[in-house]
Amino acid sequence: QVQLVESGGGLVQPGGSLRLSCAASGTIFSIDVMGWYRQAPGNQRELVAFITSGGTTNYKDFVKGRFTISRDNAKNTVYLQMNSLQLQDTAVYYCYADGNPLAQRLWGQGTQVTVSS
Repeated sequence: QVQLVESGGGLVQPGGSLRLSCAASGTIFSIDVMGWYRQAPGNQRELVAFITSGGTTNYKDFVKGRFTISRDNAKNTVYLQMNSLQLQDTAVYYCYADGNPLAQRLWGQGTQVTVSS
């Protein structure tokens, strides 16, 4: 059974950086799409960015120019480099994987990112 295992969250000051990682465990070929959502307290879960197996990326406007998504297809691992973090970036960040060869969307367990002075 394939699972997504996240790491890299934590506490950072405004303007700081963090790097999140998410690895798909189990024997599986390259997954079509991997990406990140986030959910702040009292808010709905929202898409942050995603990347296809071919390297095409998509970012929501509120992270463009600050966050960079990348992946290692051989390891089925996706990364989110977050720079110039702002207070409003505080949220639980969830990794997801979708498309072939998965039968349904998978979610990671979530990792807390807190931006605070």
